Amino acid sequence: MADGMRLRATVTDRGFRVELALAAGERLAVLGPNGAGKSTLLGLLAGTVRPDTGRAELGGRVLFDTAARTWRPPHARGVALLAQDPLLFPHLSVLENVAFGPRVNGASRAEARQRAEHWLAEVDATELAGRRATELSGGQAQRVAIARALATEPELLLLDEPLAALDVSVAPAIRRLLARVLAGRTTLVVTHDLLDALLLSDSALVLADGAVVEEGPTEQVLQRPRTPFAARLAELNLVRGTAVADGIRVGADLLLQGMPAEPLAVGEPAVAAFTPSAVSVYLEAPHGSPRNLIPATVTEVEQRGGIVRVRAADHHGHQVAADVTPHAAAELDLYPGRAVVLSLKATAVALYPA
Repeated sequence: MADGMRLRATVTDRGFRVELALAAGERLAVLGPNGAGKSTLLGLLAGTVRPDTGRAELGGRVLFDTAARTWRPPHARGVALLAQDPLLFPHLSVLENVAFGPRVNGASRAEARQRAEHWLAEVDATELAGRRATELSGGQAQRVAIARALATEPELLLLDEPLAALDVSVAPAIRRLLARVLAGRTTLVVTHDLLDALLLSDSALVLADGAVVEEGPTEQVLQRPRTPFAARLAELNLVRGTAVADGIRVGADLLLQGMPAEPLAVGEPAVAAFTPSAVSVYLEAPHGSPRNLIPATVTEVEQRGGIVRVRAADHHGHQVAADVTPHAAAELDLYPGRAVVLSLKATAVALYPA
């Protein structure tokens, strides 16, 4: 891991205790609810948060080591942070903004200008070079911010919700741009966006209450979530239980049958995952082919374009979402508090260890 990043740190007053490693060129998505510890992780790597205990290395260099009382200042870490707000200097031109980092790091004026021109070309912003930051649109400013971050040639690039502040008509183009310029670059991306995670990362981890609760290849984390947050992000339903011979058992009265994605050990914790579109809603248990049936109470009914998203809670504490047509929602007279039976085929349920 000499050419990658390794971190082990605790921040006691934030309940933060995390250990992670990132290979050189790996792009990691960091997911988690508000207050999970994502900003603390970024701050530890950027040098704006000091740990109570721990050690971090980047490219074989120590960023901090509390045991050895070593602390490398932010400007000497080889780490660049790209935030939601571009934070461009309003009194400088676009070219001067991008050249600022290389100049601070010791590059000559000519070298800094050359590097700035290169990265502005890489983000398709050469024509903006002479403008002031106040003359840029949101998408243009974020392109310039990307160029400015990369112009410092960081060993580690930190992205903090880089598309969250952009208009939905602009975000797709910036996302494609990031996917291109981040290829093969050691990157840590904090995001709540499913597309960002899928397109901008190779692997993902989920933080909750200051600890890593889930990690693995991005598609695996999102397709086989083991935490409620990852399931919501992936728009999957997640039901936790105990593996039995013919599925997973939830309490004494609910058995979910499905297709094991991995071998299940009887008696061990397991989860069932399925999409909202696979769930049918009835007022009474349907007859006919064998199905999984979940008695529940409607908690929310939300119009989503041409579908209605119905959320219902079972008495085990699971929230299950179902997508139905507006006609079906009206015919069933669905409203919060309505008792329903949720139905889904076993072939639509993926089972795997928790």
